[in-house]
Amino acid sequence: MKRFIVSILISGFVAFSPALSQAGVPLNNLEGVGGIAFNPLAYTAGTSFEDGEGVIGNISLKGIINKPQFGVWYVNLDDVDVDWTAFSVADTLFDRLELSYGYETIAPNGKNIHKNNVGAKILLLKENYNDIKFVPAVSIGALWKHASNVAQGTGIDDEGLDYYLVATKLITQLPKPVLLSGGLLSTKGRVNVVFGFDRERDEALFGNIDVLPLKNVAVGFEYKQGAHFADFKNANYWDAHVAWFVNKNLTLVAAYVDAGDYQSTKKVGLGDGVVLSAQYVF
Repeated sequence: MKRFIVSILISGFVAFSPALSQAGVPLNNLEGVGGIAFNPLAYTAGTSFEDGEGVIGNISLKGIINKPQFGVWYVNLDDVDVDWTAFSVADTLFDRLELSYGYETIAPNGKNIHKNNVGAKILLLKENYNDIKFVPAVSIGALWKHASNVAQGTGIDDEGLDYYLVATKLITQLPKPVLLSGGLLSTKGRVNVVFGFDRERDEALFGNIDVLPLKNVAVGFEYKQGAHFADFKNANYWDAHVAWFVNKNLTLVAAYVDAGDYQSTKKVGLGDGVVLSAQYVF
């Protein structure tokens, strides 16, 4: 049923999308970082001021701060009765430093977990640097997370810090543009913090691929490897998604997500479900 719902949403987006301007990526991901749904991209958030915009007195904000962007997500994982909502804002300073804040509520079996995310991302290398067409954008980032009402136990914390390295490239030489992105995450998180933060740290791979069949529609796939600790193993996550760039400000997203086998005795997962999002950039 969930696959049917998502296929209807995707068909509707593709069939009724007029030739409008792209809002573009990155989106604000579930934790507020410039990315897709779960993963960050190397691109930084917000849009630059146009000539004549953002002028205060004799000072132009262009190149100092971008116009911010906002994201809202809703995830329904009914295998384990989880409703998951997220709200975020992100912006970039000096075309290099992205700052973000995300607030999430995760409700497994009626229990409300409140999670705050504060992120910083630095663009180390701009895409196509020095007019070299195959050079990707490369960024490093850190994300501090704090959650209330998480599962308690020995070796479990209610806050933690993630680090990541990510490279992203838009390939325009193919018949249709293709966005490729991949990176390495260092984390202590247990199932997106539903079960808190481990005292250990593990590294996990992540990646994205998106194709733009129309200039204002992206269809893609996302993968996030589950981190493994001594006595706890996260399941791998993946999603298939479509993004409709309604106009230069608004993006709508629909996805089917698989967050791991919720019946597995080897890895902790949250089942599958439907994901919806709205993104707005000034």
